[in-house]
Amino acid sequence: LSISLSLRKIQIRNIPPHLQWEACLSPPPPLSPVVNADSDSAVVNVTYASKEEAKEAIEKLTGHSLENHSFSISYILDVESDIGEAQSRGAPRWGRGAREADSTHPGAMGGRQGSHELPLRLLVPTQFVGAIIGKEGLTIKNITKQTQSKVDIHRKENMGASEKAITIHSTPDGCSHACKMILEVMEKEAADTKTADEVPLKILAHNSLVGRLIGKEGRNLKKMEQDTGTKITISPLQDLTLYNQERTIMIRGGVEECCNAEVEIMKKLREAYENDVAALNLQASLIPGLNLSALGISSGLPVLSPAGAPHRGSSHHAAYNPFLVRPLPAPPPQEVVYLFIPTQAVGALIGKKGQHIKELARYAGASIKIAPSDNPDAPERMVIITGLPEAQFKAQGRIFGKLKEDNFFNAKEEVKLEAHIKVPAAAAGRVIGKGGKTVNELQNLTSAEVIVPRDQTPDENDEVFVKIIGHFFASQTAQRKIREIIQQVKHQEQKSQHGAATASQHTK
Repeated sequence: LSISLSLRKIQIRNIPPHLQWEACLSPPPPLSPVVNADSDSAVVNVTYASKEEAKEAIEKLTGHSLENHSFSISYILDVESDIGEAQSRGAPRWGRGAREADSTHPGAMGGRQGSHELPLRLLVPTQFVGAIIGKEGLTIKNITKQTQSKVDIHRKENMGASEKAITIHSTPDGCSHACKMILEVMEKEAADTKTADEVPLKILAHNSLVGRLIGKEGRNLKKMEQDTGTKITISPLQDLTLYNQERTIMIRGGVEECCNAEVEIMKKLREAYENDVAALNLQASLIPGLNLSALGISSGLPVLSPAGAPHRGSSHHAAYNPFLVRPLPAPPPQEVVYLFIPTQAVGALIGKKGQHIKELARYAGASIKIAPSDNPDAPERMVIITGLPEAQFKAQGRIFGKLKEDNFFNAKEEVKLEAHIKVPAAAAGRVIGKGGKTVNELQNLTSAEVIVPRDQTPDENDEVFVKIIGHFFASQTAQRKIREIIQQVKHQEQKSQHGAATASQHTK
């Protein structure tokens, strides 16, 4: 399922249902809008012919208010099923049956929707939603005004569920302030109605970020508990589904203590999120045309397409061609990566009668082979992956994901694997840098461990190994940066050879 931020599609929310909404649209859209009306308000999804027209419509509608209904405007996601997964699962298209966020911030116009900031997501008991909104929406209006936040209460999602999600868009301080006010409202409501003895604070976080929040052997969480005087638990991996990749972080303690813990937790989550966004940006810039969203590993992160290369594929395209958008003079060379996985995971990766590894190779467009082992008791086996940069990214991403899904790493442990790539012996010194400067910078940039073993004997191709150890995005970023250094060295060698040949001709 390929998801990208289309700048041609907008969503207008909080429209009085009886209003002739067509009169509000300026310029009028060339395509028929999709309408979803209910008893409270209407939601309209509009597709324009160009992003300029959509931008003009957003500017005109922002701040527009009719009959005490202030419109909420935002760009919406464009779903392209270019790998056919949405249709096979019967997933709804956006606009018809899509999950709608019920924006309760009257003045918020979705300006933050396209930002790369990580919002604060809370899970609250459904019984307290009415108190959080307040009579005629006064309580939530007060919260948004005081905290300068945009607060979405998703009360129409998962009808009948015992808990509802709340998304808060603001600065870190604004999110924390809004969180505290919401928690205080719930505590008061619980005391007044005697419906609950305690109201724990529940934060939702995408599973891809949780490992770094927990820390090695749970050290980060233990320190947070000690520093804030709270008890913090995280929902198990088994609760995740294909459609819900968020885990629940439950904090127990007093209001003040829970809010202090929220600050520390979100600080860690934002740090992990920003690192992943930076890695995705780097991948996009280093692999031209790479369709990150189709890889099934960037869920929960903003979809970052290479600059000037919007996705233009239709839902009928069965495969994504990375060279359609930005033509290259020649495809990049095939890459070989040696990835080491736990020995006990080999069977799961191969699958029954080799079915899984065949599907993975076909999906990624790479050759994937399990190297035979000389020692049956060895803790790791080597997987040899050969393919273009995008194929490498897809294959390695799915392998990391498979190991996590099948519990080869426990819930509190992040998947970190060792990868080896070969570099020309002449380039090994450049990877290390003077006094180890380059390799240290690489490690600081990527958070991966990068090792160039000393005293290696170059192989028959005059190449040596570089070891990279880290989680997926860290390993990928390190691999790309090292490949970049190799290309720079080769380019300099070619220039030197060309210069030498030119000088030789002049001397004749």
